[in-house]
Amino acid sequence: MGRLIAVVGNSGVGKTTLVQALARAGSFVTGLEQHEERPFQHPFANNLQRYALPNQIDYLLYRAEQERMLRQQAETALIDGGLELDFYGFTQQFHHKGYLTDAEFALCERLYRTLRAALPPPDLFIYLTAPLEVVVRRYEMRGRPLEIARVEDLAQLAKLVEDWLAGETAVPVLRVDASEDDYCNHEHLQTLLNTLAIYD
Repeated sequence: MGRLIAVVGNSGVGKTTLVQALARAGSFVTGLEQHEERPFQHPFANNLQRYALPNQIDYLLYRAEQERMLRQQAETALIDGGLELDFYGFTQQFHHKGYLTDAEFALCERLYRTLRAALPPPDLFIYLTAPLEVVVRRYEMRGRPLEIARVEDLAQLAKLVEDWLAGETAVPVLRVDASEDDYCNHEHLQTLLNTLAIYD
C-alpha cells in the first residue's frame, strides 16, 4: 500500500498549485478535485438547498474512491483536499449556512465515518496557511467558472479547518506558510521535499 499525503487548507490558498508543483519536482502521483466533472456541482450552484446533500454524498464517495485508487500506486500520492477536508470543512460549512438540514448533515457524518473506518487515514496532512486577505486575493484571481464558496465564506471555512486540525491526533500535521506568492519556488519546494522525506 502506497503512502498518501493530503494537502489541505482554505479555498484559494494554493492547494492545487502546491500539489502540481510537488508532482513536477518529485516522484508523486496526484489526485485533484476535478470539481467541474462532479455531477451535482452545477445543479448545486443553482439550487443550494436542493442539491447540497447529493453533492456532498458524491464528494465523500469520490474522495474515498480516489484514496483507494491512489493507495494502490507504488509512488507516494498527493491528494488535493481529500475526505477530511470535504467533511470537516465543506460539509460542516454547508450545514452552518443552512444548505444541509441537521438530519442531512448527520447522514453525511455517518457516511464519512463509515468510509474512514474502511480506509486508512492519510499518512500526513500538509496544512497550507496564509492570511485571510491573501486567500481572498488568490480566490478572486483564480477565476474558476464554477464556484460554490463565496468570498464571504472564506473566514468561516478557515476557522472550521483550523478547529479540525487543532484536534487532529491520528495523523501528523505539517504546517506550510503560503503567505508569499513564491511559496512554490524551487528553494521552498526543495525544503518541503526534504521535510517530507523525514515522514517516510
